[in-house]
Amino acid sequence: MCDYPSVGAACGRPADEHGGVGTEALRAHLVEARLAGEIATLRETSLGRYRLFAARDPRVLLGLDPDGDWPMGEVLRLMGQKCGVSADPAHTSGPDVIDPDRTIAALDGFADRVGEAAGRRTPVLLGTGHPHRLLAFYAALADALSSAGCPVLTPAYGCHVDMATRFGVRTRSLAYVRGVALMREAGARGASVAGGVHTHSPLPVRTALAAAADAGGPLPGLVIGDHGWVCGAGQLGIEAVGLADTDDPAPFVGQAEGRVSVVVPLDDSVRSGHYRPLVRYVLNRSGLSR
Repeated sequence: MCDYPSVGAACGRPADEHGGVGTEALRAHLVEARLAGEIATLRETSLGRYRLFAARDPRVLLGLDPDGDWPMGEVLRLMGQKCGVSADPAHTSGPDVIDPDRTIAALDGFADRVGEAAGRRTPVLLGTGHPHRLLAFYAALADALSSAGCPVLTPAYGCHVDMATRFGVRTRSLAYVRGVALMREAGARGASVAGGVHTHSPLPVRTALAAAADAGGPLPGLVIGDHGWVCGAGQLGIEAVGLADTDDPAPFVGQAEGRVSVVVPLDDSVRSGHYRPLVRYVLNRSGLSR
């Protein structure tokens, strides 16, 4: 499998006329890297989380408070529409599947929103609950947006947040690495991604937004991220775009209800380098490529 250090010539696949990632090359990469097509997320895991969402379990709501009832069947139907997973409730096991064409279509919408924010020099806030996988993706966006004149906000740096985990309540600290917010174990030194922890919680974005408001602003006009960063911001009325796997229905419900602008369906746990062609595609389409 090609690691795409330079998508196009290195793999014998076409790049577009501007030197970015062509659509066909991107589609092939999505399937080859298992970002879309058959992915590692298990069908039984996704179905279990759809049931929890239907029961309004806060662990899978990610900060969203849905207007609709969203029974299990409706969640499954929506995920079939947005991601391309099987909408057949009798299909209960095996790997999940994402339609790569839906991923690309959503990336187009994602890139368009990033480009609009850049054109308006909108203040942006970027945050991730997947620092070991997605930090580089968001950091590239933060760098490009900053270069375009957008204030990349870093409110509540170092603030402690008590968060529920499977090991009980743990105190985390809010940090920024290359302009991207993430949570670290409280007391960890330095800004290394190695200190980042995985989280679905909306508490980090709520903490950041409250700190920005208390300081008199500016507030972000766009939040870019995943998990609770997207749903938590959208629930508070701030425009949000992000990435989501098939076992996280909340962002897609948020999009269906008009709280989240764009959600890109993909596997959010593959090797970090596999997201590089996606960010190149986004930057090229949004007019931010260097």
